[in-house]
Amino acid sequence: MLSVLSPAKTLDFETPSETRMATQPDYLGQSRQLIDILRDYSPQALSQLMGISDKLAGLNVARFEQWQTPFDADNAKQAILAFQGDVYTGLEASRWSEDDLEWSQSHLRILSGLYGMLRPLDLMQPYRLEMGTKLENPAGRDLYAFWRERLTQDLDRAVSESSGDRVLINLASNEYFGAIDRKRLGADVVTPVFKDAKNGQYRIISFYAKKARGMMSAWMVQQRLEKRDDLKAFDLGGYRYNAAMSDHDSWVFTRETQ
Repeated sequence: MLSVLSPAKTLDFETPSETRMATQPDYLGQSRQLIDILRDYSPQALSQLMGISDKLAGLNVARFEQWQTPFDADNAKQAILAFQGDVYTGLEASRWSEDDLEWSQSHLRILSGLYGMLRPLDLMQPYRLEMGTKLENPAGRDLYAFWRERLTQDLDRAVSESSGDRVLINLASNEYFGAIDRKRLGADVVTPVFKDAKNGQYRIISFYAKKARGMMSAWMVQQRLEKRDDLKAFDLGGYRYNAAMSDHDSWVFTRETQ
């Protein structure tokens, strides 16, 4: 069984890594193709392409210019420790043991617009490139065309090679999981949904839902979860599995107002 997450816009390359364990991303050749395309963009053009401020565009133009291989401890950082943001606040990977990090390598993946798909300990350099970006490339008009076939095949293989049930726990956003051709996955897909009670109704509240995705993924790693039904025991942050609101593919976890 394997879980999949989205990346984060917020990055931390200042805090020293807590581990020396590191691996190389599988798709650096494809990443370089995208970098070569992005290097042709001026800050103004990148701002328009990505819908970001001129300041952020200038920062990322500089990042693309500085991007280079090989990746090592001096110019890159493990993805699970570099990404920050709501999901990764819930994940708290900096508190994981070495055994947790090692186990996660075969049970957790992070989808990425630039790197395709990352294992937790894969090194990466700072970037911003969301999966939904309409970046023209040799495969088509956007990053979905560039990544979909490759990521679908390799994610399915990663689920097969992980231990336990042949199930993919989808904790990624719709934008990122949209890069996967779900119909071509041989694995079953379970998508957890987190809802909070508000004004007498259960609703998805983005900040809490994102944090809960991280908490669930960390819990799966630390519990060495390998059976689909064991996921129903998740109870961190006050969430509980709600059988009445769930179906075969969408598992709803609810909690009362904090």
